Amino acid sequence: MSHTEVLKPLKTWSHLAGRRRKPSEYEIVSTNLHFSTDNPDAPFELDPNHGLATWFKQYRNASPLQHADWDAFRDPDEMVYRTYNLQQDGQETYVQGLFEQFSARGHDAMLEPAWAGTLARLYTPARYLFHTLQMASAYLSQMAPASTISNCATYQTADALRWLTHTAYRTRELATAFPAAGFATGERDRWEQDLAWQGWRELVERALVAWDWGESFTAFSLVVRPAVEETVLRGLGEVARHNGDTLMGLLTDAQLLDAQRHRRWAAALVQMALQTEGNRAVLQRWVATWAPLAERAIERYVAALPEAGDLAGRAQAATRQWREGLGL
Repeated sequence: MSHTEVLKPLKTWSHLAGRRRKPSEYEIVSTNLHFSTDNPDAPFELDPNHGLATWFKQYRNASPLQHADWDAFRDPDEMVYRTYNLQQDGQETYVQGLFEQFSARGHDAMLEPAWAGTLARLYTPARYLFHTLQMASAYLSQMAPASTISNCATYQTADALRWLTHTAYRTRELATAFPAAGFATGERDRWEQDLAWQGWRELVERALVAWDWGESFTAFSLVVRPAVEETVLRGLGEVARHNGDTLMGLLTDAQLLDAQRHRRWAAALVQMALQTEGNRAVLQRWVATWAPLAERAIERYVAALPEAGDLAGRAQAATRQWREGLGL
């Protein structure tokens, strides 16, 4: 190769130069960003025996979930930081509008005291549950073997924080409307002691110490999140409407829009993983570990919801059918 050929400039970044089209904004700012994967024997260019390096070698590089090129993963929504903020700014404007309009019409004062008690027991403690979703997504963002996976997890982390802040906002409003109901003071005790929450607490506290990146993804994205979405969001919103709490129904509807995006990228990652022989068995084994805990969590929570009917069965069936649709 001549000296001139060596110095011939590329029209784009080298890892995107093989394509016959101009790379998109998503490809430019999202792909091949993890320098910690450059040297598998020494992540982050540290001493191979350094604690951080050994952690990534064990729980990322040596994961049973393997693929020849994780960097080939693409987010179906091609979300970037700029477009995420544009989209979610609109979402937050909508949610804040809900809060303001329902507050102006005296919504909370029209709620039955019995339903307010249900919210104190089965809704406002959910900020602890949402925080575990936030922590799990943040961990996956750090541990994922490709930046395009980490980006999806990062936006998911932000969504969980939004759900948490929505819950905290409503907690304060409900505490003002029902000062004797234990809002803003009793949530931790209910999360730690109330039987309705103990299935969720066992599930997420165990899943948070599933250190392998693939198992953490499986536990939360394929088991925990669908169970929460079908029960603490969709199910609670449904029961809320039956009890005159339209605001709760609309709020959970808005949060479920985020959940649909989370499921799209999780499904795309599963489909990519299934291209490698042996990964189906790995994913199925992990699902079999975590799904029974999730089904028990659904049952305990729904048993405490008034007028829930067959919600537990429907929620469990919906989570199973979604995984079956992925080939698991």
